[in-house]
Amino acid sequence: MTSVANPIRPTRGLPIFDYVLLRAIVNLVVLFGGYIGLQVCVAVVMHGLPAADHDIALLIGFAALSALMVMLYSILVRLLERHRDEELAFAPWLALGGVALGAFLFCALYVALWSLGIAHWIGIARDARILVPFAIALGAAFGEELTFRGGVFRVLEDGFGTAIALIVSAVAFGLVHALNTGATVFSTAAIALESGMLLGLAYAATRSLWLPIGLHFGWNFTEGGIFGASVSGRAYHGVFNFSVFGPNILTGGEFGPEASVVAIAVSLAASLVLAFVAIRNGRWKPLSARWRA
Repeated sequence: MTSVANPIRPTRGLPIFDYVLLRAIVNLVVLFGGYIGLQVCVAVVMHGLPAADHDIALLIGFAALSALMVMLYSILVRLLERHRDEELAFAPWLALGGVALGAFLFCALYVALWSLGIAHWIGIARDARILVPFAIALGAAFGEELTFRGGVFRVLEDGFGTAIALIVSAVAFGLVHALNTGATVFSTAAIALESGMLLGLAYAATRSLWLPIGLHFGWNFTEGGIFGASVSGRAYHGVFNFSVFGPNILTGGEFGPEASVVAIAVSLAASLVLAFVAIRNGRWKPLSARWRA
């Protein structure tokens, strides 16, 4: 008879952190706390700079934030799990593919809004400031993906399987956006359903954090830097000028188009494809026999 290894007590790592739920909580607190703390540091440094230097300073600051988040994540993995962070092994094609996929999905969203008569093209913006959305999208992609997909989803999946890890990490991801400008109960649920699920499945399908990092960046930068839409409640001056009118359930209201049913539909369609890839390639982890019992 073969023995079944305890799914919630991996043999590697420090004994106190063998429990995946405890490890996921520690990762969430340390990584998300570090992400917020580094943003505060960037804001403090920028406060003392001339306004003319803010855009380039923001880009440098968030590039440094991204690098420091990678270092913090690697230290946590090695300290708590005693192994290398293979999921962060550089995969440029996955990163670039993620950027392209994120941009494509957001463009598909605006095509749908245009076809519904919700979005109307005005022209090229004269006051575009693409460094700002680029910098913030870069910081969010690294900070939030390392926290929620690397620190929470990946760890919970080891103990509870892909489905439960997806649900828990997606709900947590939605909740941290609940305090953003213009946030509502619907926008919180929308972020959980579209971004939480899509980005978690991007990791599950590839076992690499570079696809969700690239996808997150591609979506956010296209949303704010190209189309000039609000990103999670923050307004930007993008390259294109669009007027968007209609009910909030279709436009997303003040929070931005990602809080619309159209965005949910576009993202869930992509999520189904990624789920199929994960299952077909044997990367979907079922609930363990011990938990089913």
